Amino acid sequence: MKEIIKIFDTTLRDGEQSPGASMNIEEKVRLAVQLEKLGVDIIEAGFAASSPGDFEAIREISKVLSKSCVCSLARAMEKDIEAAANATQGAKFRRIHTFIATSPIHMKYKLKLSPNDVVKKAVDSVKYAKTLVDDVEFSCEDACRSDIGFLKEILSSVIEAGATTLNIPDTVGYRLPNEIANTIKELHDFIGNRAILSIHCHNDLGLAVANSLEAIKNGARQIECTINGLGERAGNSALEEIVMILKTRNDLFNNFEVNINTKEIYSTSKLVSDITGIRPQPNKAIVGKNAFAHESGIHQDGMLKHRETYEIISPIDIGIELDSTLVLGKHSGRAAFKDKAVSLGFVLNDNEINNAFDKFKALCDSKKEIFDDDLREILGEEVTHIPQVFSLDVIQVSICSSGKFCAAISIIKDGVEYSDSALGNGAVDCILKSIDRISGIKGLLKDYKVEAVTSGRDALAKVVVKVEFEPNKPALIGHGLDIDTMSATAKAYIGALNSYLSMKDLITSKEGTMLLERI
Repeated sequence: MKEIIKIFDTTLRDGEQSPGASMNIEEKVRLAVQLEKLGVDIIEAGFAASSPGDFEAIREISKVLSKSCVCSLARAMEKDIEAAANATQGAKFRRIHTFIATSPIHMKYKLKLSPNDVVKKAVDSVKYAKTLVDDVEFSCEDACRSDIGFLKEILSSVIEAGATTLNIPDTVGYRLPNEIANTIKELHDFIGNRAILSIHCHNDLGLAVANSLEAIKNGARQIECTINGLGERAGNSALEEIVMILKTRNDLFNNFEVNINTKEIYSTSKLVSDITGIRPQPNKAIVGKNAFAHESGIHQDGMLKHRETYEIISPIDIGIELDSTLVLGKHSGRAAFKDKAVSLGFVLNDNEINNAFDKFKALCDSKKEIFDDDLREILGEEVTHIPQVFSLDVIQVSICSSGKFCAAISIIKDGVEYSDSALGNGAVDCILKSIDRISGIKGLLKDYKVEAVTSGRDALAKVVVKVEFEPNKPALIGHGLDIDTMSATAKAYIGALNSYLSMKDLITSKEGTMLLERI
């Protein structure tokens, strides 16, 4: 009988720590639902004590998931553990993941605690967490630079305190595969079946996936990873790479299996990219834009004769239906559109379907060919339930005789149209200034990306912006979609503004204030 390797996804927690990858509550819930559809065993939904936004996101995620375990990170502190327990209270399956650093450098310079004090804090935190939930995970931060004897001491102590999963993070991505193999084997031999051994590898030296695989070979039965390898610094182990290696190299890993539905990998990767605005590099394994592209004449010849000559993974295995990318048209009906939406993984109510169908019809008048990726973008706009305080009505951009650009914009708020204009050094500059004048809220553009959704001159333009509305606060992401790039730019900036207003209401609310005081 094959052993199950549990997939612990931390895209919503560690992945969000990537610079610029912050997500709002609505986006986190949407991604959590997709991760459950992917088959992830444990979803680390956030760090409940870090902010009211994280607390609320974990609480909302706990309400909607029915299969995946919802986990919150917590420092080895009672207030963190209590916040984690409260945030996950509504989950069908829940876990508290508490941690403390164990390496000499961390204990001396960061914690300023003796090894004995660290063991005591670890034991006390696990004991307290165990009074609140049944499933407790304990992590030794910077474990791979810790003394192996001390690791055995603290792990044995937290097992007795009630920890059921023990995580060994290579926090700074320092270790080589053979070193990880030796560490995990020694710890596994010591722990036996008293707890599940887990590994959490960072990619600072590009070895996160290789190290995770060595951990599996030597006793780890839980892998902590993220979609697209997202994460702070160089990122984490990429879920899609680990899963597809286990599947493709079944000759070496035939004793193991995972609960992942690989046909949802591409959709999940794309959703993470869309939400965060961070796209994998084109040559990224499994989900990169060029992962299944063949340009060399020799390769193309081999592919035409037999695909397996140069393709060890079929695109279909991860959910890319290459033979059905061209779909629907201006004469397609609502029923066919709804059926296609379902096949692409979208569950929308009648009102959302109607709105998306109207956008689809309008797009058909501007584009000759409608592709799956066009439809994904249109449908994706409808599943975003951020309160639309402002919405774009009309935009006109022109060049003045002075060489400056001028934008005249009309925006709708509460059914009322507001208009204004502004000069700028470029088209984007004057558009943003016009919106600032109308809304009365000034934003600082931190990042701006534009890309064609599909090929061709009539391709939809997708704009992703990151905007800072308050000094020293996280920049918020906005998305805009339109045939016209400037209209897409205005929509993206307004989207970021709406996200800011939505999050601002939470933070300044009575409930948010009480939460801040509690944590």
